Amino acid sequence: MAAQIWYEKDGDLSVLEGKKVAIIGYGSQGHAHALNLRDSGVDVVVGLRANSKSVEFAKEQGLEVKTVADATKEADIIMILAPDQYQRTIWSEEIEPNIKEGAAVGFAHGFNIHYGYIKPTADHPVFMVAPKGPGHIVRREYVAGRGVPVVVAVEQDPRGDGWDITLAYAKAMGALRAGAIKTTFKEETETDLFGEQDVLMGGVNHLVETGFEVLTEAGYQPEIAYFEVCHELKMLVDLMNEGGLNKARWSCSDTAQYGDFTSTVVDESTKDRMRYQLKRIQDGSFAKEFIDDQDAGAPKFKELQEKFSHEKIEEVGPKLRAMFSWNKDVKDADEAQSFTGKIARSQVQ
Repeated sequence: MAAQIWYEKDGDLSVLEGKKVAIIGYGSQGHAHALNLRDSGVDVVVGLRANSKSVEFAKEQGLEVKTVADATKEADIIMILAPDQYQRTIWSEEIEPNIKEGAAVGFAHGFNIHYGYIKPTADHPVFMVAPKGPGHIVRREYVAGRGVPVVVAVEQDPRGDGWDITLAYAKAMGALRAGAIKTTFKEETETDLFGEQDVLMGGVNHLVETGFEVLTEAGYQPEIAYFEVCHELKMLVDLMNEGGLNKARWSCSDTAQYGDFTSTVVDESTKDRMRYQLKRIQDGSFAKEFIDDQDAGAPKFKELQEKFSHEKIEEVGPKLRAMFSWNKDVKDADEAQSFTGKIARSQVQ
């Protein structure tokens, strides 16, 4: 069955007239949501801890900033954009005791609703608008008069206006310029986690690291290994983005294509391991493992962060990236990435 997709004509901004929207968090997604909605004429307030580093960032953009509790008290729509592991505490301590009767609750990822860590009462519409791109791209495309596609869902619809709110919010984000695809909290959560773990992060990252190790352990120069297993990856991804796997293959040599077709690195055993990972996502065991670790102070997460930040490929990478003239202002890009990470971590914690 073909996916249902909504566009500009399907969203009505008047649905948001006279309503206050509280954006909880001002990280990567939070700043994009708040600014895009504000520029679409929506009445926005940003909810943050009083001592959050993000308070000044938001105020500098001309946004109204209040504590999470105070922002919640006056909001008709609350969009929760804090990191997954902090949302349930923010909900139970700051939002749930202060939320207005019937206020709509929104998310950009279904994790906490799907796994039951947050359970709004039945009188609250619960919806999702999840951009398929990082916040700085969401903001940049809006300013340019374009939009980033979103996936949208409604989990609770007590009054029958859940979809009207969802599509109005997506339009205010600029997302309906590109399109909004109908999904469910379950589908978005499980496919998003699977893609991250088994293809985008847990797949590509480990393929690059392992390929680099195989070549260098065989005696090849680290610089040459980096070019072959990491640097050229961007070219292929760009080609996939433009025209799918076929364009990526057709753009490469016959030798490369033949090697692609005959490679046995990714095989049925890989698929079996992917199925196992998907099962852990579906039955909630991955979510429980992650949240339990976070509740304990994230010892495993911090250990893994430290371990993987010192992979051998990162010893040669910075030097070679500085050679790429088309990566203008490499230093500025690295600083921007660091800034984004800092504001994401400081949202409402």
